Amino acid sequence: MFLGIHARLSLKLTNLAIAYNWLYNISMDNLLLLHGALGSADTLTPLQQALEDKYNIHKLDFSGHGKSSIPQEPYSMALFSNDILSYLDTQGLDKVHILGYSMGGYVALYFALLHPERVSSIFTLATKFAWSPEAAEKECRMLNPKKIKEKVPQFAKVLAERHAPNDWKQVMHKTAEMMQQLGAVPELTAANLPQIQLPVRLSIGDSDNMVTVEETLWAYRLLPNASLLVLPATRHPLEIIEINRLAYEAEQFINNCLPVTKIV
Repeated sequence: MFLGIHARLSLKLTNLAIAYNWLYNISMDNLLLLHGALGSADTLTPLQQALEDKYNIHKLDFSGHGKSSIPQEPYSMALFSNDILSYLDTQGLDKVHILGYSMGGYVALYFALLHPERVSSIFTLATKFAWSPEAAEKECRMLNPKKIKEKVPQFAKVLAERHAPNDWKQVMHKTAEMMQQLGAVPELTAANLPQIQLPVRLSIGDSDNMVTVEETLWAYRLLPNASLLVLPATRHPLEIIEINRLAYEAEQFINNCLPVTKIV
């Protein structure tokens, strides 16, 4: 008899725990993490782990990155934006907060232009806004697979493992082509950035050697509901960014996504 009561009590407690976890999860906001150029969803795992007790975390591989097969069409903001839309529809997500690193932040803002009803807020980190033919040429000089394999073979190995079974060299070539296109015709401009009405936090490291504070400030001034965060002693590579600090800043922003009054 005692064993029967104990079994029924254990079952009830288990059911209560399941119900609690279900209610807890549906009460949390959805947060989509977007990786940068040459990155993959897996590069965001440390950030996911730092935030997963606060939000329902989602992440994806952009087309031709990570485990996603390389498409025949060129890499583009339109292609990557469609990746987001397909993911949200497949997962049954009506609306999400987005945290985009580097290129991921650019894609997030472009997606918000097309589908503002699907985005609650956007937090960008180290996103480049100053695209021109000269800027694209400078970026593309660093995207030479042959030189990378010769001079930094360890990085080549990392890219090979990250994008397997895809050819990382092809990923790099297509990324360079995309940057050249952005240099010729930027997707985010002084004309369309003011159309993004949702809350945006633009963050940039003060020691970033790929993105300047000035270009981030340019975008901030154009976005009507934006705030600006400059992270001290912070460089561009995600691997060396202080993840706990980034997670804290993202959480503070998301939890206080109200219109801001800013001085320009």
